[in-house]
Amino acid sequence: MRRSYSGDFKAKVSLEAVKGDRSLSELASKYEVHPNQIRKWKKQLITGLPDIFSERRRRKDENDEGVKAKLYEEIGRLKVELDWLKKKSAMFDD
Repeated sequence: MRRSYSGDFKAKVSLEAVKGDRSLSELASKYEVHPNQIRKWKKQLITGLPDIFSERRRRKDENDEGVKAKLYEEIGRLKVELDWLKKKSAMFDD
């Protein structure tokens, strides 16, 4: 039977492996996981770290672009409404 591990568990074990305070064998017996599995999680952690920070930055930039687009749209709509109101008020001033 295969065991399934949560992301929190994998992160905890792989982070301990990266720290290097204990050997993989010690971690394997402590968490009852095969050392090769810990080695695999450790490798995934190390190779995935740069993406964590760049992904967050990319999402923030995309979110900023979306907000900017909405704001420019609102500015354009308000400008059209203001121009229309100016024309209407000029008709009543005559």
